[in-house]
Amino acid sequence: MPRSSAGSQPVSRALVAVAVLALSACSAATSTSGPSAGRTLVVDTSFNLKTVDPGREFEPTGQLVDKALYETLLTFQGGDVTKPVPGLASSYEQSPDGRTLTLHLRRGARFADGSAVTTDDVVFSLKRVIALKGNPSFLLDGVTVGKTDASTVTLVSRKANPALPLILPNPALGILSAKAVRAHGGSATSTDGAEKYLNTTSAGSGPYTLSSLDISTQVVLTKNAKYTGPATPAYDKVVIRNVQAPTQKPNVLRGDSQIALDLAADQVTGLGGGLKVDSGPSADVIFLLLNRNTEVSRTTANAKFVEAVRKGIDYQGLLALAGRGSVQPAGIIPSPFLGALPASRAAARDLAGAKAALKASGITKPSVTLGYAGDLTVDGLSVQTLAERLQAQLKEVGITVALAPASTSTELDDYRKGKEESGLWYWGPDYPDPSDYLAFLPGNLVGLRAGWKADADPALTALGDKAATTIDDTTRKALYERIQTRMNADSPFIPLVQPSRNTVYAASVTGVAYHPVWTIDVAALGAE
Repeated sequence: MPRSSAGSQPVSRALVAVAVLALSACSAATSTSGPSAGRTLVVDTSFNLKTVDPGREFEPTGQLVDKALYETLLTFQGGDVTKPVPGLASSYEQSPDGRTLTLHLRRGARFADGSAVTTDDVVFSLKRVIALKGNPSFLLDGVTVGKTDASTVTLVSRKANPALPLILPNPALGILSAKAVRAHGGSATSTDGAEKYLNTTSAGSGPYTLSSLDISTQVVLTKNAKYTGPATPAYDKVVIRNVQAPTQKPNVLRGDSQIALDLAADQVTGLGGGLKVDSGPSADVIFLLLNRNTEVSRTTANAKFVEAVRKGIDYQGLLALAGRGSVQPAGIIPSPFLGALPASRAAARDLAGAKAALKASGITKPSVTLGYAGDLTVDGLSVQTLAERLQAQLKEVGITVALAPASTSTELDDYRKGKEESGLWYWGPDYPDPSDYLAFLPGNLVGLRAGWKADADPALTALGDKAATTIDDTTRKALYERIQTRMNADSPFIPLVQPSRNTVYAASVTGVAYHPVWTIDVAALGAE
C-alpha cells in the first residue's frame, strides 16, 4: 500500500516519533488491563489507519476495525477465502453470464440505534462508496446498484464480474444507516461530509460500536446491544492499540494485551506464558515501486535501470531477513491465490547482469530516493529494516539509495498521488481473487501511482481486460500467469517477499483465524 521524494522527514525524527508512539501505547495498556480484563480484549498492532468511514477507509487497521462495526452483504467463515457465506444477505444468485448478482436481505437486521436495515440503506451505502471516488470505490467499478423490492437488491456489472461475490465481504462495503449518515452531512454524492461523524460514531449493524478513535494511538469498541447477527460477541469491549512490534511481545507475555498481530517468526519461537501462536504464510506482497513518470524521475523511468535493480536484489537475503515461513512471490499475485506463478519462476539475483544493465542504462552514478513508512511493520517485518537491506544490496550494483522514511499517513498520501521516485510498500488483498491484482496494470489504480499510464502497454491491458471478464477458472489461471510473466519482464513493480503471519494470543482467547483481508475478526473470538 505507500507513495520525486516521498518523505522529507529525517531518519532521526522518524525514529523518535516511533519511540514516542510505542511509549504512549504502553501507557494505555495500564488503563485497559486489570480486574475487568476478562470482558475486555486488548489487541496490539502496528497501525496503518487514516479513517474508519467505510466509504473512505482502505488501510489494514481500518479493515480490522470496520469488520467489527459494519455488516456486509456477504462475508467469509473464519479464514476460509474460497466461498462467501451470508452476511446481511441471507442468500444470493449470480447469472450465468457473470453480470447480474441478486441478493436477498436477512430478516430482522437492525442498526445500533435500533432502526431496521432496509434495502434502501444497502443501495445508499453502496452508491455512496461509488460516488465518493475514494480508495475503495474501484471495488464497484462498472457496477449499478438497484432495489428490486423490499427485501432484494440487484447489482448489475457492465461486464462479466465473476469476482463480485468475493468482493462484497470487504469491510469498506459495510452497510450504513442512510438516515443517520444523511443527518450528519452524508450523501451518495461527491459532496458527502459525513467522515467526521463516522470517525466518532459508527452507523452500522455490526457486533460492535465505536466508542473512541485516535488514529495515532488506539481505537475502542463497545458491544452493540442491538446486534442481531448469528453470534453474540464474547467481549464487552475491544481495545485496538498502536504498538510497534518490539513492544508487542513483552505486552502479551505479561498479559497487558491478549493478542499481538505483528510479531516476526523469530519472536514467536519458544514463547511461554501460556500463549498460543497461529502461524502461516501471509497473503501480503511487499514490493518495490520504480516510478515511470519522467516528470518524477528520469532515472526510474529508464528501463535498463529498472532491469539493473531487478537483477541486483538479493531475494534470498530478504527471505532470511523476513524469517521462517516467509516465501518469495514469483509474481505480484501471492502464492495461495488462483493464477499465482509457481515458485520456480521467482526472480534470482544476477549481480553481473545487474551491473551490465546499469552500464547499458547510460546513467552514471545513479541516486534515487526511496519513500516508505518508517513506522510500519508488515507481518512483523520492519519496513525500515527492509529498506536498509535494499539500500545495501543495491550499493553493490553501483546504485545509491537515499532513504526517506515518513509516517504512514504522510507517506500514503505521496504514494497515492504518484509522487514517489521509488517506494517500498505492500499489497494486502482487497478480496481473495486474482482480479484484485489488475490494479497494478497500466492506467489502473496502483499502476498510475507508479506513473504507468493507460497506453503504456496495450497488449498487457488487453490481457487484463480478458482476464477480468473470463468466468472459467482454468482459463483465468492461464491468463493471470501470462500477465505476471509480462510484468516481470517490464513493469515498474518488483515483488520482494511474502512475510509469514504470526498471531500470538492468550490461551483464554478462542476462535483465532487469520484472514488476508481483515487480519482477524474480533467479533468471532471467544473467551474461556
